[in-house]
Amino acid sequence: MTSSLFSPKVHDVLDRIASEQQRVDAVEQPKLLEKIRSRETPWTPGELVAACAGGYYAAPAAIGRMLYTCVRAIRPRTVFEFGTGYGFTTLHIAAALRDNGSGKLHTVDLHAGKCVAARDNLAAAGLDMYVEVVTGEAVEVMSGFSEPIDFLYLDGWVDFYLDFVRAAEPRLRPGALVHADDTEKFASGARPYLDHVREPANGYVSLGITDGQGLELSTFTGPSEQDVS
Repeated sequence: MTSSLFSPKVHDVLDRIASEQQRVDAVEQPKLLEKIRSRETPWTPGELVAACAGGYYAAPAAIGRMLYTCVRAIRPRTVFEFGTGYGFTTLHIAAALRDNGSGKLHTVDLHAGKCVAARDNLAAAGLDMYVEVVTGEAVEVMSGFSEPIDFLYLDGWVDFYLDFVRAAEPRLRPGALVHADDTEKFASGARPYLDHVREPANGYVSLGITDGQGLELSTFTGPSEQDVS
């Protein structure tokens, strides 16, 4: 069976998002980085939505392919994504769920306009039945989520990764994958999260990949209660 990633509808939507990202982010990303460098106080979620409103900031195509292959391999029942944007990685995950024949992706973003665009992109690709797009603050949405999670993907603002993963931990099944993007690109903000997942006592086995942006690949094992050496 040919991967859904290569079907004309999915391929065309992914190409359109990638083209727009290349065009828009060439202008908007330097503006965002300058705002980050000049910032001296912590961001609120609302301020970040406003700061990022003009750009696409989607993950590279290679990250999308990685997510597709991971979802195909582990065949998750429930995937949760923090940071929908225009749906670039969302589409890759949804394509894998369709090819698996089962599973649901829940994805959250605070920017209402981007959520609308993501829903439109998913519908255009014929993948909307596999995805619930939620508009809201990620930690609040996760705190009200009740299903066991098999795969957690973080691609929102790194400063909030630690709060988000802590909210998710009661719902992570043992063996769940937890992948976090941009951990090198925005290293100072990601440090508390990285310290958390790289501490074995917190219930993770974790590996950082240097790809220009930084990608932390973790498996959740559950908090250690005793030494099992």
